[in-house]
Amino acid sequence: MPRSVNHVASRARRKKILKLTKGYWGARGNVWTIAKNTLEKGLIYAYRDRKNKKRSMRALWIQRINAGVREHGLSYSEFMGKLNSKGLKLNRKVLADLAMNHPEAFTAVINQVK
Repeated sequence: MPRSVNHVASRARRKKILKLTKGYWGARGNVWTIAKNTLEKGLIYAYRDRKNKKRSMRALWIQRINAGVREHGLSYSEFMGKLNSKGLKLNRKVLADLAMNHPEAFTAVINQVK
């Protein structure tokens, strides 16, 4: 009895990978084994860097808040401690946006904390 090979499914798997690697440089876009390895590595980088993006954005927000509160004679840690003790529920993303784009509103928050 002849061996049964599902060419339709294996071709579809390869086409799916090669479609995702379209536009990659050289053999990375059109040679099956190289494209598969490159795509797997790229997906690993994408997963890792989605986590790192959150980390770097939080660091940026903290820097912006710190710059904003230092103009009013506070440090970041003093400001956040007083903010929490007053029970104000503003997260770092919102505070950084206020410090950058709405300085008068940020000043009002600082005055409420002091």
